Amino acid sequence: MNKKYWIAFSSIEQIDSLFIKKLYEHFGSIEKAFNSSAKDLENIEGLSFKSAEKFLKLRDKVDIDRVFADVESRGINFLTLEDEKYPQMLRNIDNPPAVLYYKGKLFECNLNKTLAVVGSRNASTNARNNLRKIISGFINTDICIVSGLASGIDTVAHTAAIENNLKTIGVIASGFDFVYPSQNKTLYQNIENGYGAILTEYYPTFEPLRFRFPQRNRIVSGLSYGTLVAEASLKSGALITANLTLEQNRELMCMPGEISNPNTEGIYKLLKSGASIVTESSDVLNALCWEVKKEEEQIQLTLPTLTPDEEKIYDNIKVEEKGVDELLSLTGLKLDNLLMNLTTMELKGIIKQCNGDRYKTV
Repeated sequence: MNKKYWIAFSSIEQIDSLFIKKLYEHFGSIEKAFNSSAKDLENIEGLSFKSAEKFLKLRDKVDIDRVFADVESRGINFLTLEDEKYPQMLRNIDNPPAVLYYKGKLFECNLNKTLAVVGSRNASTNARNNLRKIISGFINTDICIVSGLASGIDTVAHTAAIENNLKTIGVIASGFDFVYPSQNKTLYQNIENGYGAILTEYYPTFEPLRFRFPQRNRIVSGLSYGTLVAEASLKSGALITANLTLEQNRELMCMPGEISNPNTEGIYKLLKSGASIVTESSDVLNALCWEVKKEEEQIQLTLPTLTPDEEKIYDNIKVEEKGVDELLSLTGLKLDNLLMNLTTMELKGIIKQCNGDRYKTV
């Protein structure tokens, strides 16, 4: 049974997918590769003596049947480079995962319309809101949003996908024994339970160590036809993913933001280098030459009838949020009247409060 040898390889923490792939391609059989001798490994071009020696030493400690049973007992599905169902876009990158572990409904996701979304963990309110707006433009379509299930932009991307009836794939930087960050536990569960799939190349017991996050990024971009960078500083994981996107010959897109925000310095560097600019969902469709069909027509929401005072307030915040003091000056309303109208408009679902005493349209 070949599958257990793939899992056995994957369970050795000190070797990587490139090593496994090199041995598999040389021997043409994953079983032969796993059971190879020191003399066999000497004949593999480009394989260092040190890495071969390390593999042989660690291999002898692996209980093949036990590690395979451990994966099955956890209810984890997996694909290997031998499987026909292995995602083709991912197979085409230079260093595809030898084993792809997953939970959820991977094959209910349209792997032919995958969009990666990456960005800052400390994303600005502006970036979060703009990303929600762009993803909402894909409502009820077969586009699949791919991201890394980290805090910040990743969380917004997955959540917005679910809210707009889209499938989403989360790629994690650990084995399935860990949920990182812990506050995303409910999001993990929602994705697993029908909204998409969670993937990882790591054996279940592997921890979310720092070096694994950049490695994870090649899978996020590798699964996707294009990557949308929502916010990125000059030294960030999002910029690493952007560069991987270009190396993988995929489409790179950026969402502009406040030029005074340090987290947009990477964005404007990428835009100056030729990345496509995205300010609305149609920009993504045009960049990727996608046509989408909605499962059902999106209901166009119309504003309820506004009173003259409510119209004054709405007109002043429909472009950008305003504080109470600003609205007093701009509308000419008295404080009691203004506060009463703000409360009424909130109850109607027209506006919402944000950042203390500031208000914005919904």
